[in-house]
Formats: sequence, C-alpha cells, structure tokens
Amino acid sequence: MPPRRNRTEVSCFIKYLVFGFNGLFWLLGAALTAIGVWAWSEKDVFGNFAKVSRVPDPALFFIIIGFALFWIGKAGCVGALRENICLLSCFACVIGFLFAVQVIIGILAFAYKDWVAQQAQEQLKNMLVLYREDEDLQNIIDWVQGDWLKCCGVENCHDWDDNEYFNCTSPSVEKCGVPFSCCKFNDADVHIKNTQCGFGVRSNMAKFSDRIYTDGCLDQGGKWLNRNLIPVAGVVVAIALTQILGICFAMNLRGDIQAQIAKWR
Repeated sequence: MPPRRNRTEVSCFIKYLVFGFNGLFWLLGAALTAIGVWAWSEKDVFGNFAKVSRVPDPALFFIIIGFALFWIGKAGCVGALRENICLLSCFACVIGFLFAVQVIIGILAFAYKDWVAQQAQEQLKNMLVLYREDEDLQNIIDWVQGDWLKCCGVENCHDWDDNEYFNCTSPSVEKCGVPFSCCKFNDADVHIKNTQCGFGVRSNMAKFSDRIYTDGCLDQGGKWLNRNLIPVAGVVVAIALTQILGICFAMNLRGDIQAQIAKWR
C-alpha cells in the first residue's frame, strides 16, 4: 500500500469555514432565484416577457441577486471542499471586484449626491405611475407607505396625480384619490382596513390631511435614515467585513493548498 499523503499544510478550520460560509450563500442564492421564478410564473411573465421591460420588476431583482449569489457561493463552496485553486481564485477575484465596485459607487454617490437624489426622485415617481402595472411593485409601495415610513407619494401626496387612475381628471372611481396605504388607520382598523379610504380625498383640500399621510416618502426616508444611522452603518460595515474576510480566508486556503502541492513535489 502506498503511504498516505501528508496534508498538514492545509488548515481544516479554514477549509470548512470557507465551505460552510459559502454553502449558506449558495442555498440563499438558490432560494432567492426560486422565489423570483415563482413570482414570474404567477404573473405569467414567461408567456409575455414584454412585462419585464414595462415595469421595474421586483421579481427580476430577486432572480439577478439570487443567480449571482448562487454561482459565487458555489465557486467558494466547491473550491474549498475540493481544494481547487482555480475556483478559489475566481471566488476571491469576483468578491474583490464587487467590493471595489461598491466602494466606487459609494464615493461617486457622495460626490454627486444632488444628481443621485434627482435620479432617485425621478425613478420613484416613475414607480408611482406604474403602480397598477405590477402586483409586486404595488405591494412594495403599499408596504413602504403604510407600514414602514408612514408617507404618501415621493415629495407629497399630490404626486399620485401622475398616475392615470388617481388623476383628478380620470374617469376612474379612484380619481383625485390615493392608495389605501396612504390612509391613517387607528388601532381598531389594523386587521380590517378600508381599501377605499383614499377615494377622492385630495378633492377636499381642507380635510384630507386628517385622513391620509401628507409627507413624501423621500423626506420620511431621509428622517428614518438619520434616526437609524448607527444600525445602518453597522450593517454596511458588517457586509464589507464579510467580503474582506471571505477574500482573506479564500486566499489563505489557496496559499495552503499551493504550499501542500509544493511539499508533495
């Protein structure tokens, strides 16, 4: 029997740490992709791909992020388990590239914050226009307005006049109104919400502020960020540290494997 090869150069702790860490991201990526595909199948997007070009589809976001996490996690997971130098190098390079892109985007966003704010405002208003075009987009807007920020519209509730259903000249029953997520509900209405509470509220300028939120979500979002600056910064730092540690551990394992190969030779 040939003698068993010595593997003392490769740290089992680092190897299985990289494997387990990337295994979680591998499963997370698969789950996100599955959720996005399921949402598309429910909306019959596969039968009409023109829907994707019309609406900023949240399901597409899940598919893209999930697909990227799946393959990045797979490369790191299989590379660590099989001690594959090529896969570990690809994993480290991709994570490093993404980290660099994030840093550049952050710097540019800070340097051109006025332009970024203007673009964000335009995109958010475009989402209001497309409110009825996509159920997932509609649910997200309702959650932001009603459950998270307690707001209405982008700058104010009159932004809903850009939507053809809520415009004051519309023949719709919702004309001069807002979605129900803009309404102020008391504790007794938490479980049973009147989805028609926003009908025609903007036609009475004197009383509508008592029934709906009037502050825009952009302003409320800025206030929420200021109130939660430390937790948000903590999440950003944690993500950055996770990426840096992932690169360091992958390169450390790669160096151990190369040292072991050199020792065998």
